[in-house]
Amino acid sequence: MIWKIDAPEEPFEILTEIDELNMEARKVHLYPDGHRERADAQNHDVDTELSCEPFPTVDEINQDPQFVASDMSQEDFEREWNAG
Repeated sequence: MIWKIDAPEEPFEILTEIDELNMEARKVHLYPDGHRERADAQNHDVDTELSCEPFPTVDEINQDPQFVASDMSQEDFEREWNAG
């Protein structure tokens, strides 16, 4: 999901793996300065944690004009999860 925000301290892209219960399993935040943060059930970085609420659908996310959401393949998510 792309977050249309012009704030260098906030992630501009949020990648989330959703489990069968519609909960976040893993998350990657990509920041404008090039750093990334990750979170899963065991670990999380400074500003990135998993939500304890069910994740909305892509259609629900796209109703908010500050976001652009789309599905991504498991392979693409794994690549981003394992990236530097």
